[in-house]
Amino acid sequence: MPGWYDSTKDLLEQGKLQMVGIIEEQHPDRARLFMQWKQMKWPILVDSLNLLGVESVPITLAVDEYGIVRKVGIPLREARAFAQEFVAQTYDPPPPPRAPQSPARPSFEQLRERTAANTAEAWRDLADGLAVWELPNRLDESIGAYEKAIELSPQDARTRFGLGVAYRKRFDSDARQDSDFQRAVEHWKQALDLNPNQYIWRRRIQQYGPRLDKPYSFYDWVTAARREIIARGETPAALVVEPSGAEFAHPAKTFEARLATIEEPDPRGQILRDNAELIEIEVTTVPPVIKSGASARLHVAFRPNLRNKAHWNNEAKGLVLWLNPPPGWLVESRAISLENPPRATSREIRRLEFEIKSPAGAKAEPVDIPGYALYYVCEDVNGACLYRRQDVSLRVSVK
Repeated sequence: MPGWYDSTKDLLEQGKLQMVGIIEEQHPDRARLFMQWKQMKWPILVDSLNLLGVESVPITLAVDEYGIVRKVGIPLREARAFAQEFVAQTYDPPPPPRAPQSPARPSFEQLRERTAANTAEAWRDLADGLAVWELPNRLDESIGAYEKAIELSPQDARTRFGLGVAYRKRFDSDARQDSDFQRAVEHWKQALDLNPNQYIWRRRIQQYGPRLDKPYSFYDWVTAARREIIARGETPAALVVEPSGAEFAHPAKTFEARLATIEEPDPRGQILRDNAELIEIEVTTVPPVIKSGASARLHVAFRPNLRNKAHWNNEAKGLVLWLNPPPGWLVESRAISLENPPRATSREIRRLEFEIKSPAGAKAEPVDIPGYALYYVCEDVNGACLYRRQDVSLRVSVK
């Protein structure tokens, strides 16, 4: 987009041309930050569900003053010359006049009535409408409608992708449920398996996946953007969800494992277990299924159990995750740790990401990667601060 902006900004300033962008992002607020960084003033439309059905981007279209598409696929190298020629062009005769149109909010009563016929299309239309117009208030209803559509049409790839988008949206909301992120990734992968030519869907998985499968760093520009915006005396646009480590990570051609000898922190299993589940652990594997010899990225979230009024004790050592991979499996590091924040206590979600690589010739089966987490946690019910261990099993499926 910056190239197109530089090539057309004089025509924009003269009011001879209007540029509009459409993004396929899961988190559209990030586009707002990008536009602020590059000082571009275009309207940006959002199509997180890929309702347009495009399989790759960018796509450029030239639309005249009558709303007629005159050209598709203008190369960036021709942008300036084409824009000058396009605004000077007169198209005769003009089409019959028609009333201006604007997006109309659908009638959810009618959409609901259509589901009485119990067709996949009717359920998907309801799910799409709720996802576009009613989020976040009716996320559960949207997810339920997508699931009903898939029951009726299991091979509908677009519906599976939309369900994945809805699950990830709920994961990012206050209404999140266990495994929402994993379900999102699984449905994106199933959609891609049904339509392997879909670039948009592939990128959505790679966004959270391992470096061996990344085409580029998806959001490495965020830090520089904020720094430069602040230097201009502006406040950077807020992000609803901060990019994760996977979204900052750059591609890698080889798997990097730290081979230095690391002493296991609790080899005899003497640390008391967190039987009260003061900390809840959720694991998401991206992609959910890998080929023999391929890698996956694991996202591990540690959440204080608010039912027990649990919180982190930050005056002791930070959290450590120890991994015991099966023979032949490689991990970036067997010990992965997090430093504590400066506050004495806190209740934030703590996240770790790491990558694991299967051996060549691995059997096509689910593989459990055993490990355990060590952490200092307090529970307000009895006022006790404890050092606890929680055993975990991280599953990776090989096909």
